[in-house]
Amino acid sequence: MSDHAERIVLGAAPVEWQQVVRVARHGALLSLTKAAWKRIAAARQAVEKIAASTVPHYGINTGLGALCNVALERDELQRLSHHTLMSHACGVGAPLRTEQVRAIICCAVINYSHGYSGISPAVVKGLLHLLNEQVTPIVPSRGSVGYLTHMAHIGLALIGHGEVEFDGQRMPARQALDAIGMPPLTLGPKDGLSLVNGTPAMTGLACLALEDVARLAAWADIVGAMSFEALGGQWDALLPQVTSLKRHQGVQHTGDNLRRLLQGSRRLARCQGQHLQDALSLRSIPQVHGACRDQFAHAARQIDHELDSATDNPLVVATEESYRIISNANPHGASVAMACDLLAIAVCEWSSISERRTYRLVTPQTSRLPPFLSNDVGVKSGMMIAQYTAASLVADNKRLAQPAVVDNFLTSGLQEDHLSLGESAALKLDQALDNAFQVLAIEYLLAAQAFDLIDDQNFAPGTELAWKALREVIPFYDEEHPLHQDLQTARHLLRDTSRQADFVKLAPHLHPGMSQTCLISASIPAA
Repeated sequence: MSDHAERIVLGAAPVEWQQVVRVARHGALLSLTKAAWKRIAAARQAVEKIAASTVPHYGINTGLGALCNVALERDELQRLSHHTLMSHACGVGAPLRTEQVRAIICCAVINYSHGYSGISPAVVKGLLHLLNEQVTPIVPSRGSVGYLTHMAHIGLALIGHGEVEFDGQRMPARQALDAIGMPPLTLGPKDGLSLVNGTPAMTGLACLALEDVARLAAWADIVGAMSFEALGGQWDALLPQVTSLKRHQGVQHTGDNLRRLLQGSRRLARCQGQHLQDALSLRSIPQVHGACRDQFAHAARQIDHELDSATDNPLVVATEESYRIISNANPHGASVAMACDLLAIAVCEWSSISERRTYRLVTPQTSRLPPFLSNDVGVKSGMMIAQYTAASLVADNKRLAQPAVVDNFLTSGLQEDHLSLGESAALKLDQALDNAFQVLAIEYLLAAQAFDLIDDQNFAPGTELAWKALREVIPFYDEEHPLHQDLQTARHLLRDTSRQADFVKLAPHLHPGMSQTCLISASIPAA
């Protein structure tokens, strides 16, 4: 545990998705307020009391799912929690990334902090210990219909089973627990069910995706402005008199970003009037990028609401006299799943319009630039095939944009007959984002190549800054090394949060994910 790490204390105010990102991705330490611990303990006392009674309450002294009518004795309840983890830990496929598992654990702690779960305080402390000591369970990525499997694999680590990543190595969970001085937990009534229940997995994955989408939104405007300038776009389509008549905030922000990034371009001034109207991939940048930004804003609200929700089944709800155990459907992740599906559509749109601009940059029939951005065409193919790569990735994103939430299956003996597929939605969004960053990196690379080939290099300060930022790490491409190396380097540049700081004063609306009360990083522009 680092003494210099940022500390986040949850339990006194509504949670924001950026806080999850800071814990999962940037290593902030997490703790709870005394009030949150008091809520957790009070609900636990109710569970312990009910567990000692003979009145059946789902998930406390009964079986799970379709086995809810099987009553259990008090001495069977520890075994129920133990076997719940063992049977539900049935994920398959490649492991989730470290940051993804940390985000899931963080969201689980947030869910328990509301005080409606009835989970043992020792389990919550154990999860916090794993987070703050950088012990990350190995969690297979696939096999969830909306919840259960990912959290079951995380729960295994608490009881000393499964594998974890610790100190840069993969090892048995028990070995890592010994290293941090944490004895394996013995689970009590409802602990197993509380661990596998709820929406923390899909919500944690969605929080990370939100930060990535926010970064993609910023770079899309920057790179789109470069292409607009390289292709000699007609300024009138970006005028505030035009974009202000489209009453969507995202359109206003993108329009403002483009005008600021392109302000002072003498090249654009000379290009005005050379043709009557640009192709839609240029003149509709405010409308398309802006619509995508609006979907980001909607999804961010949905995720924040989910973080402030209690998503267990059953819930432990206080009454005037005592507590009630209420069976419910709060673990259904429709809100998160729809948010992720909507973001996947937006990410597809960002990548799709980027590829169309890329096509125009390399196609001699659509610009006055050298064919395929090479001065030696024939012997050299220039950037021709890079556009093919972008087209392939966009085709993948179109398939990934198909919503997961509308799918459905029957599980648990007809008891669970409507599923959200929220984790599938979040994971395909993550894949779509990876594709989109590469598509945008290709456009960035080609727009910079065009800048190099333009005679009157009197570009706007904003786009010139982006051009020079790329040229600091990637030289003009002259086909003396495989092009894929430059594509990868450009993609890494877009993923580097520090690079956007240079654009703060030029376009303050670039990054839509900055919170006024919870900053992701000082290097990212504020909204």
